[in-house]
Amino acid sequence: MFTGIVEEMGKITSILQGNHSAVLAIEASKVLEGSRVGDSIAVNGVCLTVTWIGSGEFKADVMAETLRRSSLGSLSRGGQVNLERAMAAGGRFGGHIVSGHIDGTGTIASMKKEGNAVWVTVDAGEQLLKYIVEEGSIAIDGISLTVASVTESGFSVSLIPHTGSETTLLQRKPGDIVNLENDVIG
Repeated sequence: MFTGIVEEMGKITSILQGNHSAVLAIEASKVLEGSRVGDSIAVNGVCLTVTWIGSGEFKADVMAETLRRSSLGSLSRGGQVNLERAMAAGGRFGGHIVSGHIDGTGTIASMKKEGNAVWVTVDAGEQLLKYIVEEGSIAIDGISLTVASVTESGFSVSLIPHTGSETTLLQRKPGDIVNLENDVIG
């Protein structure tokens, strides 16, 4: 289980693409503290199992089903990703319940600055929208956010400066695909 509170942004150092799968190598530091092979790390909100740990880097296998259901197949070398270790029992619970099992993807429709915040609107399919609750939570690329509004075609969130600077979301642009996980409580 995760909380959607991103611990750091990692950098894709290599992608070994197979016929129906991939192996990601990711440069990181904080999420490697105390991590071992077999542990779970959320990469852009997708729960992946650590298969190798080296100096400042880890690797994780990505199976075909995960590539089909998430945006991980569109990652490229040098790109940044949001990283979070699985929540430790007895740890602080700062976001919301996030399983790391993506419900689907959405598309960034727009970004608009308002004062110190940035409104991000995401287009999503009906299958996802029926479970998105206004003032509930949503995980976008693993980031725990509050849903500000829901329409027939999508939803909007408002990012504070800290969230914008500590995650990859504001690096996205209209048309980019993002991973979405609905709030299990909503």
